[in-house]
Formats: sequence, C-alpha cells, structure tokens
Amino acid sequence: MTGDVVNLRQFRKQKARTEKDKVAEQNRISFGRTKTEKQLTKALNDKAEKSLDQGRRETAGHDTGDER
Repeated sequence: MTGDVVNLRQFRKQKARTEKDKVAEQNRISFGRTKTEKQLTKALNDKAEKSLDQGRRETAGHDTGDER
C-alpha cells in the first residue's frame, strides 16, 4: 500500500524540461521554415484573400455611413 518515493527536485526539473521541449517544438514549427515555404504560404494567403474580395458585394452610397 505504500507509494513510490518521489524526489520533488528531480520531478520539478523533469517538468521544466518537458515544458521547455514543448516551447521549442512550437518555435521549430513557427520559425523553422525555409524562404520558399514562407513565400508559398504568403502566396496562398494572398490568393485566398483575393478570392474572398471578389465575392464581396458593394452597395452604392451605403459604405460611407454619412446618410441618415
């Protein structure tokens, strides 16, 4: 019925290591891209934005908000 004895100092250090590894993995994903990958992402985002803007409907005179 007795549990294992745990050294809290070692437990804290292990927890800190795992947290640090998680942050490092996120940074690798966010910043570890090549120039070509960044350009491809930017091109895809620009294309999606342009496609979205093409479907937008404009109403004459109601965009300014000056009319009451």
